Amino acid sequence: QVQLVESGGGLVQAGGSLRLSCAASGSTSSIHVMAWYRQAPGKQRELVASISPGGSTNYADSMKGRFTISRDNAKMTIYLQMDRLKPEDTAVYYCNVGSLVPPYVYWGQGTQVTVSS
Repeated sequence: QVQLVESGGGLVQAGGSLRLSCAASGSTSSIHVMAWYRQAPGKQRELVASISPGGSTNYADSMKGRFTISRDNAKMTIYLQMDRLKPEDTAVYYCNVGSLVPPYVYWGQGTQVTVSS
């Protein structure tokens, strides 16, 4: 079992920045890709960014250049630095972790990010 604890959400004005954190604990030895997803009201959950154990990253097109995902393997923690935030970035942001053995996907409880115009 893997437990995920997210932090860092909140209310920010458009153009501002926030940094999200997600710390994994428990059976972390088989954790592979870690990622952030988000879900806005009335919309489907979507990928924001992902990062491999080696640091390879992948971003959704609308986040490229504004969001940065990073990973600390020693702490088994990922971060999402969000800059130049827009009102359309308002959503619940979820941490997502993939385990190889056994193969399973874990989700965090979500953290609310609200960007005011």
